[in-house]
Amino acid sequence: MNDDEAETPYATRERFWRGEHLAFTPMEPEDAELIQHWRADPVAAQEIGVWPGPLHDLREQLASYGEDRTRDDFIILLPDDTPIGHIALTEEDFVDGTAEAYLLLAPEHRGQGHGADALTALTDLAFGELPLHRVEAVTHTDNAASLATLKKAGFTQEGVRRSSCLHRGRRHDNALLALLRTEWEAQTRPRAWDHI
Repeated sequence: MNDDEAETPYATRERFWRGEHLAFTPMEPEDAELIQHWRADPVAAQEIGVWPGPLHDLREQLASYGEDRTRDDFIILLPDDTPIGHIALTEEDFVDGTAEAYLLLAPEHRGQGHGADALTALTDLAFGELPLHRVEAVTHTDNAASLATLKKAGFTQEGVRRSSCLHRGRRHDNALLALLRTEWEAQTRPRAWDHI
């Protein structure tokens, strides 16, 4: 086997869930360095307000996610095993049937439709396998790319959380979007399980 044929570290990882052009594998503590790299991107830092801290802290945080029954975290993989992002359902409340969607894509994989594909796969998991009724997402009101991706995945903007974010010494508004189970059921697109 030559270097070009060598398996990537993600080639042997289990595919837990699939989108149209991608798959999810459960996030592991050893993914910390990759996620740290993605968080260091200036656009990600500005848009989601997450900056890289010490790598050992992130490893511990990722390890704790495995024990946290209020969230499900995944690495997004392309068919060639390239990791392109982190997606999650957080704040899962199975009594009220609610959760929040989180998505962070690697800079070189933005603007190619992967975000909407990943979000539709995530909502298929939320409504097709989990007893959720509502999935929310929050993003800056001036983050046009994120708003477009969420809307393409079926989310509807419900309102604005005024002055809810501090960034670079200024207050910013956040948009609140959501997708309800009934809206998901009305979608006529193929489901994640159709891609298996």
